[in-house]
Amino acid sequence: MNLNDFDFDLPSELIATRPNNPREKSKMLVADNDFRHTTFDFLLDYLDKKDVLVINNTKVLPTYLVGDLNGSQIKVTAHKKLDNGYWLAYLKPARKVKDGDQIILADKNIVTVEEKTNFGEAIVSFSVAEKDLINFFETNGSMPLPPYILKQRDSDESDINDYQTIYATNEGSIAAPTAGLHFNEKVLENIRNKISAIVNVTLHVGAGTFSPIRDNIENHKMHSEFGHISKEDAEIINNCKLDGGRVIAVGTTTLRLLESAAVGKDLIKEFQEETDIFIKPGFKFNIVDVLLTNFHLPKSSLLLLISAFAGSEKVKLAYEEAIKNRYRFFSYGDVSLLYKNE
Repeated sequence: MNLNDFDFDLPSELIATRPNNPREKSKMLVADNDFRHTTFDFLLDYLDKKDVLVINNTKVLPTYLVGDLNGSQIKVTAHKKLDNGYWLAYLKPARKVKDGDQIILADKNIVTVEEKTNFGEAIVSFSVAEKDLINFFETNGSMPLPPYILKQRDSDESDINDYQTIYATNEGSIAAPTAGLHFNEKVLENIRNKISAIVNVTLHVGAGTFSPIRDNIENHKMHSEFGHISKEDAEIINNCKLDGGRVIAVGTTTLRLLESAAVGKDLIKEFQEETDIFIKPGFKFNIVDVLLTNFHLPKSSLLLLISAFAGSEKVKLAYEEAIKNRYRFFSYGDVSLLYKNE
């Protein structure tokens, strides 16, 4: 498998830096036997009464902070809590920071650089008490937008709502499960009234979701993320499969969690642990039948995932179709509905 096979040219103006308004009117490319162009609010037309829709209810923490180091502005994005109370954080510009530096944040609070690691990352500690840190983030932080957006603009007040699903309840993500950003209450209610069930699961999305594949595909190591599926929700999903219904995953995060919890064809188990599952062409899918997902970066692990799911040739043609029809790409972009390649 050659990584260059998962590359494509994307006009820069198709990279969305703000969501469509209204969100439910985002374009939706349905890629089944052929390609159909519609809008997200018509998702209901593609669902059946035996189906179960699975959504990721993780909540993004506003951990993007701006501080001062000897008169220089330093941007700090805390992205993973460590067992010892420290955090992993991205620093920018990292070249201006060394071990032991203290970056001054809002209200004279301090983040201390304990140890720099690779790719602009460091182990840091906060002067804010651990019990108060989430509140500090929510009061002083901004949404940790993807790097390709932050290259064009800074995170601002509108992103607090824009970069959060309406059903986000469990705090812990550094990135939004972006396929879910298209839902509003009316769309959810209409779906709930038609299908068998809407199931909530949790996968806390890590910053590694934006990490490129730097080496060849076989050597790529996926980031680890914590996921949870309750016993009751696992049973709903299993009963759906046994009853001939389809499991529709909202987003690649949901799909990764469901397939991590698989215990064989059509069955999953209760799940509460870390997963670093790497899904690439050749992977055998046991649970998910249909995937709702945004359009992903070239040469990314997420592009490999959807190529494994829908078929590499189908995905290649779908992306050509999307570019030709001026779809908006990436986290704030439009959406596709993909079917498992049988």
